[in-house]
Amino acid sequence: MFFGHISKINLNEYPKAIQVALEYLKNTDFDKLETGRYTLKGDLIYVQVLDLETKPKAENLPEIHRTFLDVQYLHAGKERIGVAPDLGTNEIAIPYNAERDILFYKNVQGESELIMRPGSFAVFFPEDIHRPACIDGESSNIRKVVVKIAISEIRGDL
Repeated sequence: MFFGHISKINLNEYPKAIQVALEYLKNTDFDKLETGRYTLKGDLIYVQVLDLETKPKAENLPEIHRTFLDVQYLHAGKERIGVAPDLGTNEIAIPYNAERDILFYKNVQGESELIMRPGSFAVFFPEDIHRPACIDGESSNIRKVVVKIAISEIRGDL
């Protein structure tokens, strides 16, 4: 997992596919984009612009992905994201859905939290459980951008 702020990034520290995502996030005016899906590199790197309302942590199931990593960027609002390594010991709530590339756990052991503010980003790899869109203080509307990157794009950097 990586965590940072879009205003303070050294692109050379990241794999090329993540550099593409971070440059896009830094240089795009998300106030002018509609919610929806946008393509950066076919189905290998794409963007989801989301308007959400944060919920209590107990109402958001922890999730993981197997074939894509997430670059989650908070454009507006505030949220907390629960995070933990996937050690394979958590009870599954909703089995893996290959079409959506997502599995949900009932809960997660050893969870920490990231405090997200506008400009914050986090990169979640398949071994990183994450529980996004959780309340930070009180429920709020957020604009979140998620860049999905196929793991095959990262492996090409090695």
